[in-house]
Amino acid sequence: MTTEQQVAEQYRHGALEQAILDGLAASGMDTGRLNCADLSGVDEFHLGWRAATVGLAGDLNLASDMHVLDVGAGIGGPARHIAEAYGCRVVGVDLSDEYVRVANALTQRCGLADKVSFRQASALAIPFEHASFDRATMIHVGMNIADKAKAFAEVRRVLKLGGVFGLYDVMLTGDGEVAYPMPWAMTAAASFLETPAAYRALLAAQGFAIENERDWRETALQLGRKMRERSAQHGPPPLGLHILMGPSTPQRIANVVGALDRGVIAPIEIIARAI
Repeated sequence: MTTEQQVAEQYRHGALEQAILDGLAASGMDTGRLNCADLSGVDEFHLGWRAATVGLAGDLNLASDMHVLDVGAGIGGPARHIAEAYGCRVVGVDLSDEYVRVANALTQRCGLADKVSFRQASALAIPFEHASFDRATMIHVGMNIADKAKAFAEVRRVLKLGGVFGLYDVMLTGDGEVAYPMPWAMTAAASFLETPAAYRALLAAQGFAIENERDWRETALQLGRKMRERSAQHGPPPLGLHILMGPSTPQRIANVVGALDRGVIAPIEIIARAI
């Protein structure tokens, strides 16, 4: 099994769309008439959750006539937010064929299928022509990619000159062990953490100029602690990330919050321009 196959397999659920619909119904939602906020408990699969999505999108200087690529789009939360909030056309790609099917189905239920679509593809072979996009995002994806240089080269290839790449990944920021499972990997074999300095160097080598860098550690830590406290007191909500992560969710959340607390990792946003 290749690394990409291993990564795709660890995200497999088998009945994900129905599990999400059941969670929505249990939460009192009308599954036939959804908006992005209704889904945020499950489709913001990254540290900082919806707050980070809104923050990153706000740093991209988006306009309604822009074409945006979301690399590693998951089940589509950030892509749908960008379309709903800014009116952009958005295409998402993801390794997981199940995630792609669910992302398209949820987008249809949100009434955004004319603006947002998803297809199965690798970040190392993005299936679009040179200079096709005005903006690109990659949210908590690089931790599953060993060859980040190739991924960044692909993003640069499909971005127009002057286009902006918004990257938001968990990065190494201190000394210490990283305990697994983590939300993005069950074992270290599928995890490829790097430092912010390594990201900056790789991006520069592939034709990007770094414009801004933002550390989301404190936000993620506060939200993560609140999530654990609510779950400890009331159990998991009907609609939550446990639907994606399964029975190992408490251990994954505990491990990532512990590493954040010790300063070993942090979610870092980097804004880079194609030059």
